[in-house]
Amino acid sequence: MTDAAKPRGELTLRTLAMPGDANPAGDIFGGWVMAQMDLASGIRAAERAKGRVVTAAVKEMAFELPVKIGDTLSVYTDIERVGRTSITLIVEAWAHRARYAKMEKVTAGTFIMVALDEEGKPKQVPEE
Repeated sequence: MTDAAKPRGELTLRTLAMPGDANPAGDIFGGWVMAQMDLASGIRAAERAKGRVVTAAVKEMAFELPVKIGDTLSVYTDIERVGRTSITLIVEAWAHRARYAKMEKVTAGTFIMVALDEEGKPKQVPEE
């Protein structure tokens, strides 16, 4: 990883890409990567909302590089905007390729989460 290529935001989730998450060629399914990014978004947004959140939308997501079996996937989240009931996060997924001692950005996307009350209705995100 060079100085110019650094993750944006805070490290929110780390996991290992396993054979059960891969296609026959050894590439990890994009849906698995997206699920890890969604988990990280939920963790970070729930902390900010001080309660339950759900995914409302995912946009502007593009896969730049594959994730391979044995890579450590690190997901970084950066809160871009807090609305009345929503939280918009920029989420980046980086693969640490231990075999090559390097870390590469594999994808990024914008996740919009909505805070919910106990009845499952949108609630106002509290001030920090």
